[in-house]
Amino acid sequence: MTTSIRPAIDAAASIPEPGHSRHVVLVFAGLLVAMLLSSLDQTVFSTALPTIVGELGGVTHMLWVTTAYLVASTIMMPIYGKLGDLLGRKGLFIGALTIFLVGSVLGGFAQNMTGLIVARAVHGIGGGGLMILAQAIIADVAPVRERSKYMGIMGAVFGLSSVVGPLLGGWFTESAHWRWAFWINVPLGIAAIALATVFLRLPKHEHKVRLDVWGITTMAIAVTSVILVASWGGTEYEWGSPVIVGLIAAAVVFGALFVLAEHHAVEPIIPLALFKSRNFVLATTAGLFIGIAMFGAIAYLPTYLQMVTGVNATVSGLMMIPMVAGLTLGAVTTGQLASLTGRYKWMPIASMIGLGLGLWLLSTLTVETRLWVLLSYLFVLGLGVGLGMQILVLVVQNSLPDSQVGTATAANNFFREIGASLGGAIVGALFTSRLTDLLSGLASVGGASAGSLDSLTPGAVRALPQAIRDVIVSAYNDALTPVFAALIPMVVVGLVLVSFIKEVPLRSTIEDANGASEGVDRETNRTGDLP
Repeated sequence: MTTSIRPAIDAAASIPEPGHSRHVVLVFAGLLVAMLLSSLDQTVFSTALPTIVGELGGVTHMLWVTTAYLVASTIMMPIYGKLGDLLGRKGLFIGALTIFLVGSVLGGFAQNMTGLIVARAVHGIGGGGLMILAQAIIADVAPVRERSKYMGIMGAVFGLSSVVGPLLGGWFTESAHWRWAFWINVPLGIAAIALATVFLRLPKHEHKVRLDVWGITTMAIAVTSVILVASWGGTEYEWGSPVIVGLIAAAVVFGALFVLAEHHAVEPIIPLALFKSRNFVLATTAGLFIGIAMFGAIAYLPTYLQMVTGVNATVSGLMMIPMVAGLTLGAVTTGQLASLTGRYKWMPIASMIGLGLGLWLLSTLTVETRLWVLLSYLFVLGLGVGLGMQILVLVVQNSLPDSQVGTATAANNFFREIGASLGGAIVGALFTSRLTDLLSGLASVGGASAGSLDSLTPGAVRALPQAIRDVIVSAYNDALTPVFAALIPMVVVGLVLVSFIKEVPLRSTIEDANGASEGVDRETNRTGDLP
C-alpha cells in the first residue's frame, strides 16, 4: 500500500503544514525564477536578433540562435523527467540551473555566431530541465489538490514570458546591450540555486539508472527533424524541397523507431504504459492543440499589429498584454478553484470554448476594427488558453502515481512544445501562402513590383503612398484572419476530447515514491483512469 511521505518532509523542514508554510513559499519562489528563466529564453532574442547578427556577422546563421535552444530544450525534457523520477529532483534541478548559467556566461562572452549558437544550445540543455523539474518538484512538496494553485501561477508565468521576452530583448538592445539578455540570467540563476540548496528538501530516490540510449537517440533525431521542418519550411526552403521532404521522412521514420525503442527499453524515457491512461492521452492531446493555437497566434500577431495599426515593434509587444492578462486570470483562477472545490473537469472544456471563441473573434478582424475591440479579442484568446493550460498538466499528474510524476509531466510538456513548434509552422505556411497570392495579384498597383512588395517591412509600409499602403494592409489582414478560422475545427476536436476526461478526485496526500503501484490511483483503487 502507498504510504505518505508528508511526515518525513515535515520533520525535515520543521514545519507543520508544508503547503502553506514559509518554507514552501521560498521553494516556490525559486521554482518560479527557474521557470521564468527557461521560458523567457525561448523568446527574448526574437527582437534582438537583427542587431546581434549584424554585430557578429552571421545573418545566414540567424535562425540557429533560436532553433538551437528549442531543439536542445525539447530533447532534454523527457530525459530530465525520467531521471528525476529515478534519482530525485534536487540535484538535477541545481545541475540544470548551473548548466543554464554556463550557457549564459558563454553567450555573454560570445565573439562570433558559432560561439553564440553553442551558448544557446547549452542554454537549452539546462533550460529543458528547469520547466519540467519545477512542475515536478511541486508534486514532491504538495499534494495534487493543494498543488493546483501553484500550477496556476506557473501557467501565468509561462504566458507572461511569451510577451515579456521580446520586450526585454528589444529594451536591452536599445537601452544597454543585447549581451544583457544573457547577463541578467546570472544573478537570477544564482538566487534560484541558493533557494533550492537551502530550502528544497525532497524525498530521496534509490533506483538503478539504465539509460535508454536508443530511445534518446531516435527521439532526438525525430524531434530535431520536426523542429527544423517547422523552422525552415516556407522560409529557408520551399515546402516541397528535398531538404524539407527529407526531414519529414526522417521525423516519421525515427518517430516509429522511437516507439519501437520504448517498447523494448527497460527504463523508457517516455513509457508507452502512460498511453494506457485515458486522462493522460486526452489531456496531452488537448495540450498539444492549445500549443498549436497559442503559439500559432503569437507568432504572427505582432507583425499583423505593426502592419495594420502602424505601431512600432515595442508597442505591438505591449498590445499583447491583454492576452497575457486573460491567460493569467484564467490560470490563477482555475488553480484556486480546483484547490478549493476539487472539481476541475469543466475547466478544460471552458478552455476549448474560450479558445475557439477567441480564434473566431480574431478571424472577424478588419482594418477598420477599433483598437479596443482588437485588444478585447486578445483577452478572450488568452483567457481560453489560461483556463486549461496548467489544469491539463494537473490532470496528467493526478491520473498517475507520484512516482511517475516527472516522466508524465515531461511527456505532457514535450508534446505541447512540439505543438508550439507546429503551430508557428502551420499558421506561417497558411499565412505566407495567402499573402503571396494576394500580393502577386496586387503587384502592379501604384507601380509597385512583386519583389518590392515581397520584401516590405512595417516601417517601409508606413512610408508608402496612402493608396498603396491601404492595399498592402488589407492584404495582410485578408491573409491572416482566415487562418484563425482554419484552426477552429482543431479546437472543436479538442473540445470533444476533453469532454471525455474522467474527473478523478484530486489526491490530498503525497504518495511515497517507492510505495505506489504503477498506474494505480489512490482514490479509486483502480488501474490508472481506464474505464
